[in-house]
Parts: sequence; C-alpha cells; structure tokens
Amino acid sequence: MATLSFRAAVAGWADKVEGAVEAVFKEATQEVVEEMQTTRIEGGRMRVDTGFLWASLMASTSAMPRINPNALPVKGQHYTFEMDQIEAVIIGADLGDELYFGYTAAYAAHREYGARGQPADAFVRLAVQNWPVVVDRKAAELKARLGL
Repeated sequence: MATLSFRAAVAGWADKVEGAVEAVFKEATQEVVEEMQTTRIEGGRMRVDTGFLWASLMASTSAMPRINPNALPVKGQHYTFEMDQIEAVIIGADLGDELYFGYTAAYAAHREYGARGQPADAFVRLAVQNWPVVVDRKAAELKARLGL
C-alpha cells in the first residue's frame, strides 16, 4: 500500500503523534499475518495436518518468498510455526517499505486457490482483504491508548 494512502487511512491525528503512523502500520501488518496463520481449529482458514505449510511462511522487504516445488513434508513429521522471522521483518521495516509474506511449501498455491477437487482455503486473500478494517481498528486502539 502506498505511504500516502496509508497515511490517509490512519487520519491526520496520527501524523501529529510521533511514531503513531509507524505503530499502526506495524501492528496492522502483524495482525493480518496472524489472521493468515490462524488455523481452522482456532477459527481461521489455514488447514493444518503436519503443519508444514503453516511453518513455511516467510517474510521479506525485497521480494516475494517463492514457492519451492521440492518443499514437501517428511512423512510422519510435524512442524511448528515460529513468528520470530516474520516479526523481525515487520519490526525492521520502515514506513513505506513494501512487505512480502509468502508460503514456500510446494502445495501452497493449491491450498490457497484449490486444486484436485478441493475447494480454495483463501487464507491469504481473505486476510489481506481485511487490511482497511484492521488499519482502522489499530488506529482506534492506538488513539485510545494515547488518550486522544
């Protein structure tokens, strides 16, 4: 999202409070990523069997992480997701940076868009569509925390 349209979304008050625009940007970004990663058991759209797809999420400020056609789970192994790498990219980002979040598992696109008779999970698209709502919510939360 362009810096100007993002600034417009968080309203003029945030420009007057040092660090407010950046805080809203980073908190909203993290919440959208967390929504992408919310499992069906937790009420989200991400299917988790072995956890391989879930654990394959990567973040970057330079390019979209690419699907690796050879990245498949090892039979019988279970995987966990750690938010550390994602948080490091978000925290290290400057306002106006483009942030990329992508899954590297070979079957990531199949889960997102559906394949072989299975419906699309749309865990990325539907989370990203909530960006304006999340920005508004994070701006309101920050404004309330600051007593404005």
